Amino acid sequence: MSATQIKLILIGIYASIGLLFAVYQHFWGYYNDKSFAYNLGQGIVWPAVMFPVVGQVIGGVIMIAVIGYIVMKSK
Repeated sequence: MSATQIKLILIGIYASIGLLFAVYQHFWGYYNDKSFAYNLGQGIVWPAVMFPVVGQVIGGVIMIAVIGYIVMKSK
C-alpha cells in the first residue's frame, strides 16, 4: 500500500465517522432540534465535539498562531 492509498483510506474513515456522528446527533443527540446542516458541521469536527479537551487544544493552537502572526507582522 502506498502512502496515498493509506491517506485516502484514513480520510474516508474520518468522513464516515463524521457522517455517522451527524446522523446520530440529528436524530438522537443533544442538538436534535437543530438542522441537519448544523449537525453536519459538528460532524466535520467530531473529535472536538466528542472530546472537549481536543477542542480546547485546537483553540489554544489557533490562539498561539494568531498571536505569533501579529508579533511577526509588527517586526
